[in-house]
Amino acid sequence: MGVCDTPAERALAEELASVRPSLSSAYLAALPGARAAVLARLWRGLVHEPLPWIAGRARGGDGISVRLTDGRRLHGPPSDPWATGTAVAAVELDGVPYDHPALLMAALKVPGGEPFAAELDHSAASLALSRTAPPPAGPPSEPWEWEQRSADGHPYHPTCRSRPGFSAADQLAYAPEHRPVVGLLLTPVTDATVRGSWPPQWRDGAAVLLPVHPWQAEHVLGGRSVLPGPAAHPLLSLRTLALDHRTHVKTALSARLTSQVRDISAYSVDHALATSELAVRVADRLDGRLHITRTLAAAGAGTPDLAAVLRESPYVHAGTDEQVVPVAELPGHFASHDHGPHQRPARIAEFARLALGVCLELLDLGVALEAHGQNLLAVLDRQGWPRRLVYRDLADIRISPARLARHGLPAPPMTGRLLEDDPVALRRKVLSCLITGALGPLAGSTAELGALLEAAIRDLHPTPDLSALRTEPLPVKALTLMRLSPAGDQWAHLPNPVPGAAER
Repeated sequence: MGVCDTPAERALAEELASVRPSLSSAYLAALPGARAAVLARLWRGLVHEPLPWIAGRARGGDGISVRLTDGRRLHGPPSDPWATGTAVAAVELDGVPYDHPALLMAALKVPGGEPFAAELDHSAASLALSRTAPPPAGPPSEPWEWEQRSADGHPYHPTCRSRPGFSAADQLAYAPEHRPVVGLLLTPVTDATVRGSWPPQWRDGAAVLLPVHPWQAEHVLGGRSVLPGPAAHPLLSLRTLALDHRTHVKTALSARLTSQVRDISAYSVDHALATSELAVRVADRLDGRLHITRTLAAAGAGTPDLAAVLRESPYVHAGTDEQVVPVAELPGHFASHDHGPHQRPARIAEFARLALGVCLELLDLGVALEAHGQNLLAVLDRQGWPRRLVYRDLADIRISPARLARHGLPAPPMTGRLLEDDPVALRRKVLSCLITGALGPLAGSTAELGALLEAAIRDLHPTPDLSALRTEPLPVKALTLMRLSPAGDQWAHLPNPVPGAAER
């Protein structure tokens, strides 16, 4: 049985004792494993990211030693940057073992360490609470149930389950792994910006009724009038919910989940339809291998904390006897649907060929997808083989006007942050998301990822982007560095695992 060692752990334990005492024992029992899982993610960052206060690293038979610029030393077990599902029991700082990531970060006393330690505390406590959710009884009966099967969140991010501002009651009421039904609220906005055809039932005279997440209404929008809204099912991203089988709604949620505050900018509302129309038009060049979930409408009050986007559900793209599965859920799905000793690796290899081919072709045409495990979904046939892809959430893609023009495609009628012609920036967007969010978790180790990439790219059409993938270090977001120094995207470059890449 675990013991609560930190403020976030104690706070969740006290709240659970009040709102759901039946989960208290399970929560306490899950704490040691949750700490070890988050510590493994933090140790990955300390070993592999370009942190300015680390002077050197040395690998030995019993693990890895990290020398800090002030002379102190960390020592921990070997760390494979592409391993998933790992746990680290403890990391030593000058011989003192730490088994909690928040306590280790606090002891390091580095710039930005105090707020990051609080996030790590939330991450471990919330992960333990997530792991109390009962496992699904069987295969999904509704399409959104695919999004509610995993408790652990991002496989590499140390704040994989950090939900500051969310009480135990909030997590049980709104987090997808607990499989709740969420009652959205509607708030009237008389001067809303609207793009697309806003649903008539969400209008009241001159006012637009914006769907609002109930957490946002309580904690951010206090004082605004609200009306009861539709019931919805939370998806992997928590603030995006399924209204029914055909429509999803993305709400603003001014809470920091993993790296980002999940609001919706006025820029995103303004350009939502133009971005969608362009992405669909470019994807049409790929002979049906990629579906883009169309943006149906977007509306906002001019501030990032009050806006919403209506999207086509990715599940409308499933044909007869097909299912659409978020890529984050593919590792478990492939493992549980084997039909022979070689089926799982064969399915993974088929998905890798499909995903790399689609993403690199689309990149060459001029659209860089953020194809991580939440945004990318696979259409699987009756036997569980990947046949096509679906992509959703266009808010952070990048569009290259120069590449579009090269292929005879008109540039979209927009300016601003979505436009990018720098080939390095475009490649980083695609490769970091696809490999870190999809292929790395499916491979599960550096050796397996190298073999997977080598087989997947063997027959792809040669482009400068493919050449970079074959030969250059792999760009990944420096997730720990970004939380210690939150100045936007920052990068680590990991050794390319493709056999022979270093010699090319």
